[in-house]
Amino acid sequence: MRAWVVVIVLTELLLCFFWASESQTLLTCHPRDLEALRGFISNLKPKPDDWLLNDDCCSWTGITCNKSDNNRVTKLELGNKKLSGKLSESSLQNLDQITTIELGHNNLSGPIWEEFGNLKKLHVFDLKWNALSGSIPSSLSGMTSLEVLDLSNNRLSGSIPASLQKLTFLSKFSVAGNNLSGRIPSGGQFQTFPNSSFEFNDLCGEHRLPCSEDGVNGTTTLIIHSRRRSRGAEIGMAVGIAFGSVFLLTLLALVVLHARRRSGEVDPEMEEESMNRKDLEEMGSKLVVLFQDSDKDLSFDDLLDSTNNFDQANIIGCGGFGLVYKAMLPDGSKVAIKRLSGDCGQIEREFKAEVETLSRAQHPNLVLLQGFCFYKTDRLLIYSYMENGSLDYWLHERSDGPALLDWKTRLRIAQGAARGLYYLHEACDPHILHRDIKSSNILLDENFDSHLADFGLARLMSPYETHVSTDLVGTLGYIPPEYGQASVATFKGDVYSFGVVLLELLTDKRPVDMCKPKGGRDLISWVVRMKSEGRASEVFDPFIHGKVNEEEMFRVLEVACLCLSHNPKQRPTTEQLVSWLDDV
Repeated sequence: MRAWVVVIVLTELLLCFFWASESQTLLTCHPRDLEALRGFISNLKPKPDDWLLNDDCCSWTGITCNKSDNNRVTKLELGNKKLSGKLSESSLQNLDQITTIELGHNNLSGPIWEEFGNLKKLHVFDLKWNALSGSIPSSLSGMTSLEVLDLSNNRLSGSIPASLQKLTFLSKFSVAGNNLSGRIPSGGQFQTFPNSSFEFNDLCGEHRLPCSEDGVNGTTTLIIHSRRRSRGAEIGMAVGIAFGSVFLLTLLALVVLHARRRSGEVDPEMEEESMNRKDLEEMGSKLVVLFQDSDKDLSFDDLLDSTNNFDQANIIGCGGFGLVYKAMLPDGSKVAIKRLSGDCGQIEREFKAEVETLSRAQHPNLVLLQGFCFYKTDRLLIYSYMENGSLDYWLHERSDGPALLDWKTRLRIAQGAARGLYYLHEACDPHILHRDIKSSNILLDENFDSHLADFGLARLMSPYETHVSTDLVGTLGYIPPEYGQASVATFKGDVYSFGVVLLELLTDKRPVDMCKPKGGRDLISWVVRMKSEGRASEVFDPFIHGKVNEEEMFRVLEVACLCLSHNPKQRPTTEQLVSWLDDV
């Protein structure tokens, strides 16, 4: 009997031992993967807290393991974690069983290592919105299982390796927003798939600008000097053709006129008057062919027809430098035409500044300049049409607008506008001050995605010049307090104005409401007072305030208050704004 008891006890002890060993095996990741992840995080900061607490990497933030395969790491997902450091000094290429690497929306720098091409089982390689530099390694073609390759919005240069055509399983490919140049390789899944994106580079080839013999787009830029944006080069070529044609045709007309005068066929004065009043006007109206990324050849008369001779019924906006009209082009597409007005010299400067700025600043959250033209005293800018108008319209003009803009939509509007402002301040070359951020300059497309508008008030900034501009521009209620002390515009001034927009989204109130009694007219002062009295929740728009949204709304309110600090140095950068709002 005692023998049986001993056997049972020993059996239980052995079972406990094996159970403990098995549990330890299930909890601890493979030593090779542990070493690789430690090498990866050693050069980065800030380090996720739980990565420092134990050796069980399968329990770490952002890590997924396959229990049926010796707990090998299969996913690394640390997007939007404010990570900084050099990706090239990591050891991620040793994670030979990994299927997903998602590190977007961080601040990772350095080149992309050639050794990443050894990750044969990788399905998703997402490095968007970082600061990666250097060229795209041709060795990435070794990722034979790759389905998603997103390298957009970095600082990559050089050309797209032709070897990437070997990635036959690729369903999404994006290199938008880099400094790439040269020819897009013909063929290949990454080019023909609808989710491919090459925008905001200087690439040429199939579906884009034609390439010259040296593999560049081969266009001549006469008015717009945009070394990075192919759209700017298109525009420049059109301007050159238009003005060159005017010159040649005028010269030809003068030669013919001189010959007819010598022959005595016509009276010189009558002929000259006829040329001035009719021929040259007709010639000018037919030489406005200034659309980019399109085969449209439009004349000034076409633009007149599309707006019904700039009829008041087609006015959709009014800015400091002119009216904006809705226009229906001959092919049925809609555009918005901004007709600049005011002093002729000022118009000329403003027109050229805006065209020059927009030729360089192109981003999914900026309103796209589609075309422009000079004709007599008219200066016209043709933009993409935004179906849902401005944020100001939905918050303050349309009676049912606030009820239709739910919290998720408002948050997405804020996130998109922040990305557009980040691009202007930090990613665009040269950096650009907007200087009139306000809800009426945030336009909404058919999906209610936001786009920053009105860069006529912006001024290009050379990387070698100071970070301030002495031309003070702004709108009452959005102007930072320091602008009253010194006439300088700064990037932190744009951040202040953005903070006011965040308050508008949260409260559904205008920055300044003169219809209200004294003490309640200024939105910022009211919000600050309500916060100090512990009544912050009362500032929120009742249409969106609820227990489900309250925590997120308080976080956005804190971001807004940081933007509105009286000390510009204490305001966040636009990079921080994007990160914080995306975290919400």
